[in-house]
Amino acid sequence: MQEITGHRLPVLAVDIGGTKILSAIISSEGEIITREYRLALADEGPQAVINRVLLAIDHTLDQSNMELCDLDSISIAAAGAIDYEKGIVTLSPNLPGWRDIPLRDMVRERFRADSWLINDANAAALGEHHYGAGRGVKNLVFITVSTGIGGGIIIDNRLYSGTSGSAGEIGHTTVDINGPRCSCGNVGCLELLASGAAIAREAAKRISQGDRSSLSEIMAGRIENITAEKVSLAAQSGDSLALEVIAVAAGYLGVGIANLVNIFNPEVIIIGGGVAKMGDLLFEPVRKEVSERAYQLAAQAVRIVPAQLGEDAGVLGAAVFAFQQGSG
Repeated sequence: MQEITGHRLPVLAVDIGGTKILSAIISSEGEIITREYRLALADEGPQAVINRVLLAIDHTLDQSNMELCDLDSISIAAAGAIDYEKGIVTLSPNLPGWRDIPLRDMVRERFRADSWLINDANAAALGEHHYGAGRGVKNLVFITVSTGIGGGIIIDNRLYSGTSGSAGEIGHTTVDINGPRCSCGNVGCLELLASGAAIAREAAKRISQGDRSSLSEIMAGRIENITAEKVSLAAQSGDSLALEVIAVAAGYLGVGIANLVNIFNPEVIIIGGGVAKMGDLLFEPVRKEVSERAYQLAAQAVRIVPAQLGEDAGVLGAAVFAFQQGSG
């Protein structure tokens, strides 16, 4: 593990997603001193979201009775491809209109404090590596399965971000060459077939085609409002359509993970995000696919486990990233 050396002042970390902004002050021991949650309202555009981020930083400081001089730095985790060297959000599918946004320097100039920028899934990988399900593990892959699918890769205890900062875009790996077209321009992306949005979309499609399901009653006929969480609840009650939809999505996820196991030969695959809350409904078919498809030496060596940190993984990992900047 790239250790956090010496006693460090706390970091103010912010995790920006398509739906929420979570800000927190975190000690070098991983203690969350204070946190604040607010809606991102990303559809209002980049500047509106940035204004909310700046406001969240101000309010988090006020809530903690701390000053900027009491902090090590400010660290931002943001959805999308990140140019780590320049501190720019180059493109973010979950944040409409975000292209070449110099977020690190905007925060640095506003608060006159050292500031850092990291991809949100990469940050979650760091968080789980240091404080969660990946503690003590040298090589791991973290996957977040929620509305979309993202990921982060730890190799020899260090985050691997790639040449252009986009390593870990697991959701946009191809698992079906004849699959539907993705917004990224590719076809058959894992995100289109195994994410929470994919599960909800497939359930709604099958019901609209006449398949029977308790989801019709649960949703009072408004099948366009079906969510992956509702599909999971129906599956837990034995609904056959819901069970089939989840099994198919989990199968695709297993195919994607088998590819990762063959490429990286990790000790652990950590699955987080809302869909991971399905538990064995998701994990059993995923593990089955991996055991059948991955190279056997690698398949036997890997553990596939749920994440431990929940929604705090991103802010904890953003803090780790900031602490590491001064740790050599």
